[in-house]
Amino acid sequence: MFTFGKHQRLLDAADFRAVFNDAQFRASHKHLLILANFGCNKVKTNGRLGLVVAKKNVRLAVERNRIKRLIRESFRLQQQHLKGINAIVLARRDLDQQSNQQIFEAINEQWLIIRKKAEYAAARSY
Repeated sequence: MFTFGKHQRLLDAADFRAVFNDAQFRASHKHLLILANFGCNKVKTNGRLGLVVAKKNVRLAVERNRIKRLIRESFRLQQQHLKGINAIVLARRDLDQQSNQQIFEAINEQWLIIRKKAEYAAARSY
């Protein structure tokens, strides 16, 4: 089955900076923003995920942790479609007011948008 190990996370500031500075794909939702780019020169390696759930936007730690858990689980289930993509998910205000199902559906819709944009960009580059 699919896993979500340390090798699938953006770990240091340089990894995050690379995605923030060169976000080739964006998917925006009222409560979420995903910035993504091809990592490792479009090599079909596992995608990597970074999370930004600021205390300013989600006050309670328990809610921040719940949101991060849901996003990681969604990424884990979608990872076969996100090969070679480094993505950062930013939580916006009031995301903590949504139910687990609403968050999961919203993030999955955004993954689909990122996937389509990445497929289109990969097809155009060949």
